[in-house]
Amino acid sequence: MIHELRLFLIALQFMTRVPVPLWVGFESEWLNRSARHFPGVGLLVGAAGAAVLWLAGQLWPMPVAVGLSMAATLWLTGAFHEDGLADTCDGLGGAVTRERALEIMKDSRIGAYGAIGIVTMLGLKATTLATLPLVIAMPALVLGHTASRAAATFVMAWLPYAGDFAHAKTKPLAQQVGAVEVAGAVLWVGLVCGGVWMVGAIAAWVLVVALAVAAVAAVLCGRWLQRRLGGFTGDTLGATQQFAEVALLLGVSATVHLGLA
Repeated sequence: MIHELRLFLIALQFMTRVPVPLWVGFESEWLNRSARHFPGVGLLVGAAGAAVLWLAGQLWPMPVAVGLSMAATLWLTGAFHEDGLADTCDGLGGAVTRERALEIMKDSRIGAYGAIGIVTMLGLKATTLATLPLVIAMPALVLGHTASRAAATFVMAWLPYAGDFAHAKTKPLAQQVGAVEVAGAVLWVGLVCGGVWMVGAIAAWVLVVALAVAAVAAVLCGRWLQRRLGGFTGDTLGATQQFAEVALLLGVSATVHLGLA
């Protein structure tokens, strides 16, 4: 149990600005194993965003509250996944070779495709959340952050690493994960779904639809990466998380818009 807590805290330190106690320590293998707790980190990030959304929603209109909530989660994560999305869009946005795409993704500068991708993604998230009632937007935000990080773990288990392993920024993550990590990620998503369902925030069938849409987005991302790169990189894991998150929010929004929620 202590080791699982250690793995969770390592994932938390890796994916957010949150400091962890010194007793946690670090071994390179632990970072790879911590992929099972990526959704747990998403749960905390989503909960923080939902808390800001609720508080801001008492003072300002929904669009302003959504903007402040997104700003809070971006600060908390250091725009970790959004940076990966931008690099992925720059690398794979044009018709370039696999080698050239990997080279572009290593460039710290943002290009036109990256800027367009970030603006589009943030705009979609903001407008989608702003159309939801506060009581639905809050649990949807938590579920979106949780499930989308499970999508990244899934891609790590499905595909091999596509980049140059010797020059990988985080070598432990440049390795495939196993069934234990996938099972752990699924467990986190299941716990969050169960909590959302028990409090009656979102109907069970809406949860199923939202998760199905996010799963489809994850599979499509995986197939895209397999075709273009032959595997994943750290940047593309961030992009996968972003696509899965916005897909889930769009799924929830569609049910509300159609009057089916």
